[in-house]
Amino acid sequence: MSRMKMVGGLCSLAAALGIPSKPADADEKHFEVTHSDAEWKARLSPAAYNVLRQHGTEPPGTSPLDHEKRPGTYFCAGCELALFDAKTKFDSGTGWPSFFEPLKNAVETSQDNSMFVSRTEVHCRRCGGHLGHVFDDGPPPTGMRFCMNGVALDFKPQSH
Repeated sequence: MSRMKMVGGLCSLAAALGIPSKPADADEKHFEVTHSDAEWKARLSPAAYNVLRQHGTEPPGTSPLDHEKRPGTYFCAGCELALFDAKTKFDSGTGWPSFFEPLKNAVETSQDNSMFVSRTEVHCRRCGGHLGHVFDDGPPPTGMRFCMNGVALDFKPQSH
């Protein structure tokens, strides 16, 4: 299967799961949470700023969230929107926290051509922060792997 067909297939699968997609060059003013670049820099750690606002990637194996196993919820580090239930987390062996499904109305996707190959970027639907990418090599029931940067997430354990 061609890489372009695979990306199209991922976008179709994401749409079937109710995950909206937007063109990579879409106007970002639609986000509910917006800040100036200086405000984002002041609000976020340098690593979180690099990932969330500059589309960076943290080095694999560096996030403690990759090994987090407690029940709870993963939130956007930029705007605190709930993104993933810990029940959907799995060990992908990639060195990044991975999930097979986001919470409803939590993320959006767009096409990312930055690495000489088309990938499907995942970003926070509320602030537009870059979270990572989604691939079609995940476990059932969705077959998707939402490969997220740990610095883009905050984890809150379930309270008893």
